[in-house]
Amino acid sequence: MAKLCCVDYGFECEFAVDTENVSELIEKFAKHTTDEHGIEYSQEALMQFMIRKHNSTRFEDAYLQVS
Repeated sequence: MAKLCCVDYGFECEFAVDTENVSELIEKFAKHTTDEHGIEYSQEALMQFMIRKHNSTRFEDAYLQVS
């Protein structure tokens, strides 16, 4: 399960995306940060967020499918 939360990245916001589908997670989080916070993150940047947050490489295969 993958999860991204705005609060983890310095936003005073309760938004979180929690899903098994990495592409969907990236799409939803990117849309939210663009629409609500005015910041556009690339797919690569969001994948790095996930890798660093989980301190693992379990998302690297998913990254290769997304990019």
